[in-house]
Amino acid sequence: MEISAAGRLVVRISAADVGKRVSVRYLTESGVTQEKFTDTVGVLTSWDDGVLLITRRDGESVRIPESALVAGKVVPAAPARRRGPAASYEELSRVATRAWRPVESERLGEWELRAASGFTRRANSVLPDGDPGLPLDEALSAVRRWYGERGLPAYIQTATGAEGTQELLCAQLEERGWTREVSAELWTGALAPIADRETEGVVLTREADADWLTRYQRKGVSEVALRVLGSGPSVWFATVPGADAPAAIGRCVVDGRWAGFAAVEVDPSLRRRGLASTVMAALARRALDEGASAAWLQVETENAGARALYTGMGFTAHHAYHHYREPVVSDGTR
Repeated sequence: MEISAAGRLVVRISAADVGKRVSVRYLTESGVTQEKFTDTVGVLTSWDDGVLLITRRDGESVRIPESALVAGKVVPAAPARRRGPAASYEELSRVATRAWRPVESERLGEWELRAASGFTRRANSVLPDGDPGLPLDEALSAVRRWYGERGLPAYIQTATGAEGTQELLCAQLEERGWTREVSAELWTGALAPIADRETEGVVLTREADADWLTRYQRKGVSEVALRVLGSGPSVWFATVPGADAPAAIGRCVVDGRWAGFAAVEVDPSLRRRGLASTVMAALARRALDEGASAAWLQVETENAGARALYTGMGFTAHHAYHHYREPVVSDGTR
């Protein structure tokens, strides 16, 4: 908090600081005997009609009456990372996008419209990294038309929690009735420690063969899905054979210094035996052989088991990302 020379807390932010990362303290409860305060850090996304809207790292928004402010200041755009590979949001966004390509894409200014017959939100959403070249409402109308022509709902993938992310766009979408359906985080870590584990019994292939697909949780995988799964600069699939289906599987995309892990799945009856770590170790060794040194993966915020596993492997959260779905009007149409 900002403290004056006289030792008092002071507010050193204003509406002119919209778009900047701020730290504030505000009064949440006032009584005869005591007062309660709360601290919040995030991007100041609006300051209208006496109310501040602050979007935190996880994408959640906090509304604070101006009258409740006790202290506030602008803080550095991104805190220093204490461990793991250093990377910008822009770099990771590019790497993650190359690792999961749509079947069809089109540019709208600096936005990328992506479609793959509905297979995963990541391959069927707008990546708004930059200026769409149109006023926002016109851009959103163009987005909805484009997806409507393909029989798909319009989704926009946004990010929060790092320098260069889209807290302001999140707030603007919410104001226009777009609904956030899924939130996840992109985590990063050093690659070498992941490889320093047992890898016996893991089979690596360049394609998602029939055996691998029997364990993949998305059933009825189409040719479009196979194209998405196989997309990326250097793609590897790992399988631990089992009786009727693989005991465990995983996917890795090597792209320069980065190795991106996905689709790490284990037979429910064989969990907590280290199979996920074994799969990732085999993929990590292959990625090291190709010159990679850093790792990334995506994990949903509610997947406690996966988060515990990846924390134990040295991964830490870099930023959050969210999928916003277009508004649905009262008659059920988009």
